[in-house]
Amino acid sequence: MSTNPSEPTKPIDLVRQFFLDSADLQKLTSESCAESIVSAVNSIVESLSSGKKILLCGNGGSAADCQHMATELVSQMDPSSPRRGLPAIALTTDTSFITAYSNDFNFDGIFERQVEALGFEGDILIAISTSGNSTNIIKAVKAAQKKSMKTIALTGQLGDLKKIADISISIPSKDTQKIQQSHLVAEHIICLLVESNMFGSLGGKN
Repeated sequence: MSTNPSEPTKPIDLVRQFFLDSADLQKLTSESCAESIVSAVNSIVESLSSGKKILLCGNGGSAADCQHMATELVSQMDPSSPRRGLPAIALTTDTSFITAYSNDFNFDGIFERQVEALGFEGDILIAISTSGNSTNIIKAVKAAQKKSMKTIALTGQLGDLKKIADISISIPSKDTQKIQQSHLVAEHIICLLVESNMFGSLGGKN
């Protein structure tokens, strides 16, 4: 990185610094979130082993994370070791419902309503929000808790979400992009460990 204020920063230096900053946050996250990630894995394994399911909700990039995570659970992380699919539903995918409900009623209730309809006692809601203050995510968590569902939050260091969820994986950052990067790593770890715990090391036949 240039030390001369008058000299423009080269794109290659920006690229390198971006990776280094991300790596620094990953190190911090490994120290601050490891225990909560293991707790999340244990809860998910317990729920799935009891015949329950996973629901996921998030907005924007976090909506994409929900679909990614649900895909890993329904499909599998390790394609070399076949296993049965695990029941996981991203509440971000039904565009007909989302557009109808937000148009006729309000956007804040799009996930709450689906939790009320699809969630049952013993199921798990994974709620993803980088800000930790998305109203529709907060309402979904509260709806899940009313139905005796376990709630797991993936969020940043700010916001109310981490205060109300049963388990909070709170990335130690305020930067949305960097929080999302760490969320993706955490999500992959969770799916990998769930698969390993339920079916043996990196999969296994069942």
